Amino acid sequence: MKLSLLSLSAALSLSACLFAQTNDPVLMTINGHPVYKSEFEYIYNKNNSNNSLDKKSLDEYVDLFINFKLKVEEAKAQGIDTTSAFINELAGYRSQLAKPYLTDQKFEEKLMQEAYQRLKEDVEVSHILIRIPQNATPADTLAAWNKVKSILKRLEKEDFAKVAKEVSEDETAEKTGGYIGWITAFQTFYPFETMAYNTPVGGISQPVRSIYGYHIIKVHNRRNSVGEVQVAHIMRFTSPNDSVKNKRAKQVIDSLYQCVKNGEDFGTLASKYSEDKPSAARNGELPWFGTGRMVPQFEAAAFSLKKVGDVSEPIQTPFGWHIIKLLGKKDLPSFNDMKSDLERRIKQDERANLAQQSFVNQLKKEYNFRLVDENVQDFYKLLKGRTLNDSVFLTEIGKLNKPLFTFADKQYTQHDFANFLQKNQFTQKNIPTEVIDEKLNQFINAELMAYEDTQLEKKYDDFRFLMQEYHDGILLFEVSNREVWDKALRDTVGLASYFEQHKSDYKWVKPHYKGRVIYCKDKNTFKTAKLIAKRLANDSIDKYLTSRLNSDSIQYVKIEKGLFVEGDNKAVDKLVFNKKEKFTPDADYPYVFVVGKLLKETPEDYTDVRGAVIADYQDYLEKEWIKNLRSKYSFSVDKNVLRTVKEN
Repeated sequence: MKLSLLSLSAALSLSACLFAQTNDPVLMTINGHPVYKSEFEYIYNKNNSNNSLDKKSLDEYVDLFINFKLKVEEAKAQGIDTTSAFINELAGYRSQLAKPYLTDQKFEEKLMQEAYQRLKEDVEVSHILIRIPQNATPADTLAAWNKVKSILKRLEKEDFAKVAKEVSEDETAEKTGGYIGWITAFQTFYPFETMAYNTPVGGISQPVRSIYGYHIIKVHNRRNSVGEVQVAHIMRFTSPNDSVKNKRAKQVIDSLYQCVKNGEDFGTLASKYSEDKPSAARNGELPWFGTGRMVPQFEAAAFSLKKVGDVSEPIQTPFGWHIIKLLGKKDLPSFNDMKSDLERRIKQDERANLAQQSFVNQLKKEYNFRLVDENVQDFYKLLKGRTLNDSVFLTEIGKLNKPLFTFADKQYTQHDFANFLQKNQFTQKNIPTEVIDEKLNQFINAELMAYEDTQLEKKYDDFRFLMQEYHDGILLFEVSNREVWDKALRDTVGLASYFEQHKSDYKWVKPHYKGRVIYCKDKNTFKTAKLIAKRLANDSIDKYLTSRLNSDSIQYVKIEKGLFVEGDNKAVDKLVFNKKEKFTPDADYPYVFVVGKLLKETPEDYTDVRGAVIADYQDYLEKEWIKNLRSKYSFSVDKNVLRTVKEN
């Protein structure tokens, strides 16, 4: 119900202020509030398009529009728009609606296209890592950089794997020579990924920095995306320091491979003999995976299998020995099919920061952002030799109050930034200039984004329209609930009265039997139940029969209550409607009788046709409500302006 009203509101809920233009005449006045021609014209044509199933005439729509506006006025008069429930619900809608407007959508689209193009190609890489502590000093960074430069000189003449084993601070490099394997988009840090894709085959990259330090990347090869595969495997663990165990694992895996070749069921063997217990419980089955998800040896063997059902020879990984069976293959989906997933992954990735910064940079230009650089220096000086939570630092910055930056004719002072610093002290940087620059950037971005959020209704017509839609839709739902829907459900006296006045509207084509069908387990229960039914009013029968005749362990009597027409119940058909068809009672409850009355033409009371009466009563209340609203509030229509409304 609420969703449908919100949809209706989309038709009838654009505020007058949205359309007030210099030459836009007032078409009507509702409770003293002007409604401009453009507002009505937009709404009328939007909902009376050629595709509309319920096309209304102009005069009909004028009446509908007036009724809608009067209901919204009544909701406001009742203070519904001031309740916390309304305010919170509208704020929730606004928060969701605002998100697409608070980002650089063109830049996001560019990032999605870039990511998709990279997903279409895998890159085989090795790397050398020179670590930099997260709290590195300038001296630490310089030392790491000098190491990197010396490594690059060595790589001009020496083998990459050899150098990686000797100098890389990636703990796996000594064994792997820095080899990572095949990668694709979203599997590494974005700067690493970008450098890998921008380096030619056989080439060695310029240094690229991540949170771990500097990386030098060698690109071995490139290939078209291999998509994803699903495999099952049989695995036997090995141990680096246990030659006996390793030999035994190889013997077992060879034996199992021979069993597979001899036609034994792969899944059965996996469930019995695989030491990878989680997959063994699923007959060896692993989840779908693509490039870079498994260790290189396993991945290479899995993707080398061509046809579903193919089985690899035993292969060794750092974890043990495996036999792999191909269960399925699928190619990379199209961009359109992946678009929503790409958008989600970008928002969870470093790329999200790039998109937001791009948007902030646009806002800086739009709102003429100006930073007073010399007044930032005060913070640099005060932080030197101190931390953000240092009491002296916090005291001293509290005294600062010179202009710091301006945008959109708003000025922010050093004092404003000082307040921000007191509440946002976490940082992984320790160089004073870097700390202040990081925090100042956060503060500027937050203020720009907050300001932009307040401007959405002014800048974007579609956003204003949507917000007005939700605003009026929520009000319409709540006031209609109060005045019509819930009111009708609760008003039993009104329902009964309405039914009596309109009883003839609910005549039945077929007679109805109103009562109970009572099923008894044995003859004695049957006799007793019939005696009870004769003495008691219908409302008391159910409870009395069940409490008197049933025990905790045995149900001697069952009762079916309702309105029955011919064909609903075989017992009623036989005992009430005198149908000639043979009636065979349930073997567990062979004794059956009925208690009730036959209603030939009309229901006995409104409860017999409750759903229909409620619907009709709601319609009646709606009409009466509109009559009252039209007498309570003033409204007028300028016929001359109405004649100029353009119809599609």
